[in-house]
Amino acid sequence: MSKWDKLLCRLYSLSPDLRFEELQKILEAYGYTMTAPKSGSGHYTFRKKGRNIITIPKHKPIKRVYINLVRETVEMEEGIDENT
Repeated sequence: MSKWDKLLCRLYSLSPDLRFEELQKILEAYGYTMTAPKSGSGHYTFRKKGRNIITIPKHKPIKRVYINLVRETVEMEEGIDENT
């Protein structure tokens, strides 16, 4: 199993030890671009044309709700890729 597959496995299992950098790597692999926060905020924004904006705070640990949001995004992207 490759590192990428292991990372996705951890995402699908909603592993509580996922780091912000790992979620960033996953979203960027699906074409999202990250925008750094302004004025000292810790919330990073991920954008992709034609998709909803995803905002994730860079905290430790990452809350489950944000991990689930990335998981749902990946599932949606995978569904779109299979249909094209």
